Amino acid sequence: MKLVVVSAGLGVPSSTRLLADRLAAAVDRRTPAGIQVVELRDLAVQIAHAFTNGFPGGALAAAQDAVAGADGLIVVTPVFSASYSGLFKSFFDVLDKDALVGKPVLIAATGGTARHSLVLEHALRPLFAHLRAVVVPTGVYAASEDWGEQGLAGRIERAAGELAALLAGPSATGADTPGRFEVVPFEEQLAALGEKTVEPGAGLPL
Repeated sequence: MKLVVVSAGLGVPSSTRLLADRLAAAVDRRTPAGIQVVELRDLAVQIAHAFTNGFPGGALAAAQDAVAGADGLIVVTPVFSASYSGLFKSFFDVLDKDALVGKPVLIAATGGTARHSLVLEHALRPLFAHLRAVVVPTGVYAASEDWGEQGLAGRIERAAGELAALLAGPSATGADTPGRFEVVPFEEQLAALGEKTVEPGAGLPL
């Protein structure tokens, strides 16, 4: 099992990297995995060159291969101008367009104020949905005042549990257990509806 952590933190030390490490440790406690961290700060120049000449440098190519070959990802960005950082977005722009298809991804972000917490929903989740990744339901945002608070620890544990379940496969989600919900692809639901005959007005609310 290979888990790749992408951190877009710029400082040393970095709260973004700290959050990434806590998330990775929480996942590893549930589903032991080989963890590789990709620090985008160290790849900034090669990412810029990849845009201008179309060829990644050696370190960037290795990071791209690691992400493409991972069983799951944890991605963490600092918030700039109410969105993900330019460095974070640029890295995913130079990935192969199919690199994340079907891959479980846990999204997270750090910022100076809780007012930017919706960055997870209006920026990160749409980005990875566009890349056709499978984004876990719980995203984790950490504002400056969240560190040391029980609420942050709870969100980390909940998100890590969701990612670990996806990494472990369908049997870990309890799909075969009575009383649990099974995820049915939309195409199958649509096909099943097409096989049924529904009289006009049947089942509509009064």
